Parts: sequence; C-alpha cells; structure tokens
Amino acid sequence: MDLKFIKYEKRNHIAYITFNRPERMNALHPPCHVEMDNVWDDFVADKSAWVAIVTGAGDKGFSAGNDLRWTAENRGQVLEGLRAKGGFAGITARYDIYKPIIAAVNGFALGGGFEIALSCDIIIAADHARFGLPEPRVGLMAAAGGVHRLPRHVPLKIAMGMMLTGKHITAADALRFGIANEVVPLKDLIPTAEKWAAEIMECSPLSVQASKQAAMDGLGIPVQQAIAKHYDLQAKLFKSKDAIEGPLAFSQKRKPNWTGE
Repeated sequence: MDLKFIKYEKRNHIAYITFNRPERMNALHPPCHVEMDNVWDDFVADKSAWVAIVTGAGDKGFSAGNDLRWTAENRGQVLEGLRAKGGFAGITARYDIYKPIIAAVNGFALGGGFEIALSCDIIIAADHARFGLPEPRVGLMAAAGGVHRLPRHVPLKIAMGMMLTGKHITAADALRFGIANEVVPLKDLIPTAEKWAAEIMECSPLSVQASKQAAMDGLGIPVQQAIAKHYDLQAKLFKSKDAIEGPLAFSQKRKPNWTGE
C-alpha cells in the first residue's frame, strides 16, 4: 500500500495507524482521507487484525482537523476529498467497522481531529491533550459528525457550551465528562493503549465484534427492537469455533486459544 501521509503497520493482532503530518499538527487534507479509506479497508479485510490504535506523529497534535491552509491554497481541489467514502479520515461516515478502535490522543484533537476520536470506541489521552470543536470560529461547523456525536457522549449543556463557543477542554475535563477512558503521561500513552488492546484481545474477537455491532446498531431504537435486531447476529456467533473454544477452555481451566473463526 503506497501511503505518503499515514503510517500503517500491524503487530500481534494490533493495527497501528499514525497520522504523519506533524509539520501541520497532523491536520488532514483530501489525499489523507483517501489514504485512510484504503487503510480502513485493509483493517476490515485482515482477519488477523483484531484491534486498531490510532494516533498522531509527534507530541503536539493528534490531529488539528481540517488543513485550512491547504484548503485556502487549493480551493480548486477540495472536491477531491469527496472521493473518501468514509468521510473525514475515512472513519467519521463509516459505520461497518465492528472491530474495536482505540484513539491514543497525543496532543490537540480539534475539529475533525476530535471528530475522529469521537468515532473511535475508546479514547486514551495524554495529560497535555486538548479537545474541541472550534469550527464556528472560522465560519464553519463540525459537519463530520461532531455536532451529533458530542451531544451523545456528554450532557447536552456541556456539548452545546463547547460547540457554540468553540472552546477547548483539557484532558482532565475530557475524563471528567466521560469522553476519555483514561488520561496518562505522554510517555505512557501508547503502552496504555496497548494495555487496553491486550485486555480486549483476552476476549474472543468475534464476540467483541458482535458486541460492538449490536451496541452500535441498537443506539437510538427501543431496547425491545434492539434485542430483536441482534438475534441473527447472536445465532451466528454461537455457531463459531470461538464459541466452542471459550466454554471448553473455561472447563479445562486454561486460557482460550481464539482464532476469530
């Protein structure tokens, strides 16, 4: 895969995805979104990749969002970004990734950068990280899902306060509001994300994916409908090799050997 703006590697069932434009605070431009589409396609298709960790290069920015300088300099090419089917960073408008995604926020997560983090399942933040949707301050809005996801993550008044003022919040506030799962010193950021990934991978990858799919598909509908909606998913899971291995390993008092099949 030919990638110029993204680093992508896989080790021990973990896919590491790094926005690699530190000179622009990892702000993303249309070619980045197209590359990220390809990365997510590969992650979904690779049965040996069970968890993704997303972060930014350097120690200042996870992602400063949309590269406004690039937009100003390349007005005629902005539509190129529409070729990214998954939206901003290939993720904000993609709803078929049921493998868990961890955002390791290593600095500023602003605008689209915050929207990327909100699209992930777990957020680990460095203690100097900051979050915000400052789009109204430059005549825009957080249209890549931020205006919808943030009010679903935090109380409405907190979300409106952030969105209508464009103010940043600290990592400590993100933890207090329930946006971040854990806040750690920068040196511990990736190891902590890997710790979470390891704990996830103690579970069956198929069970994890089914749990995420059922939870996400059930949002916004009554519980009775949500439960009925995942009957087929549950039946498919119960027929898997992992569903046989789990109870067997438990009865034999050993760790299960998950295959994702």
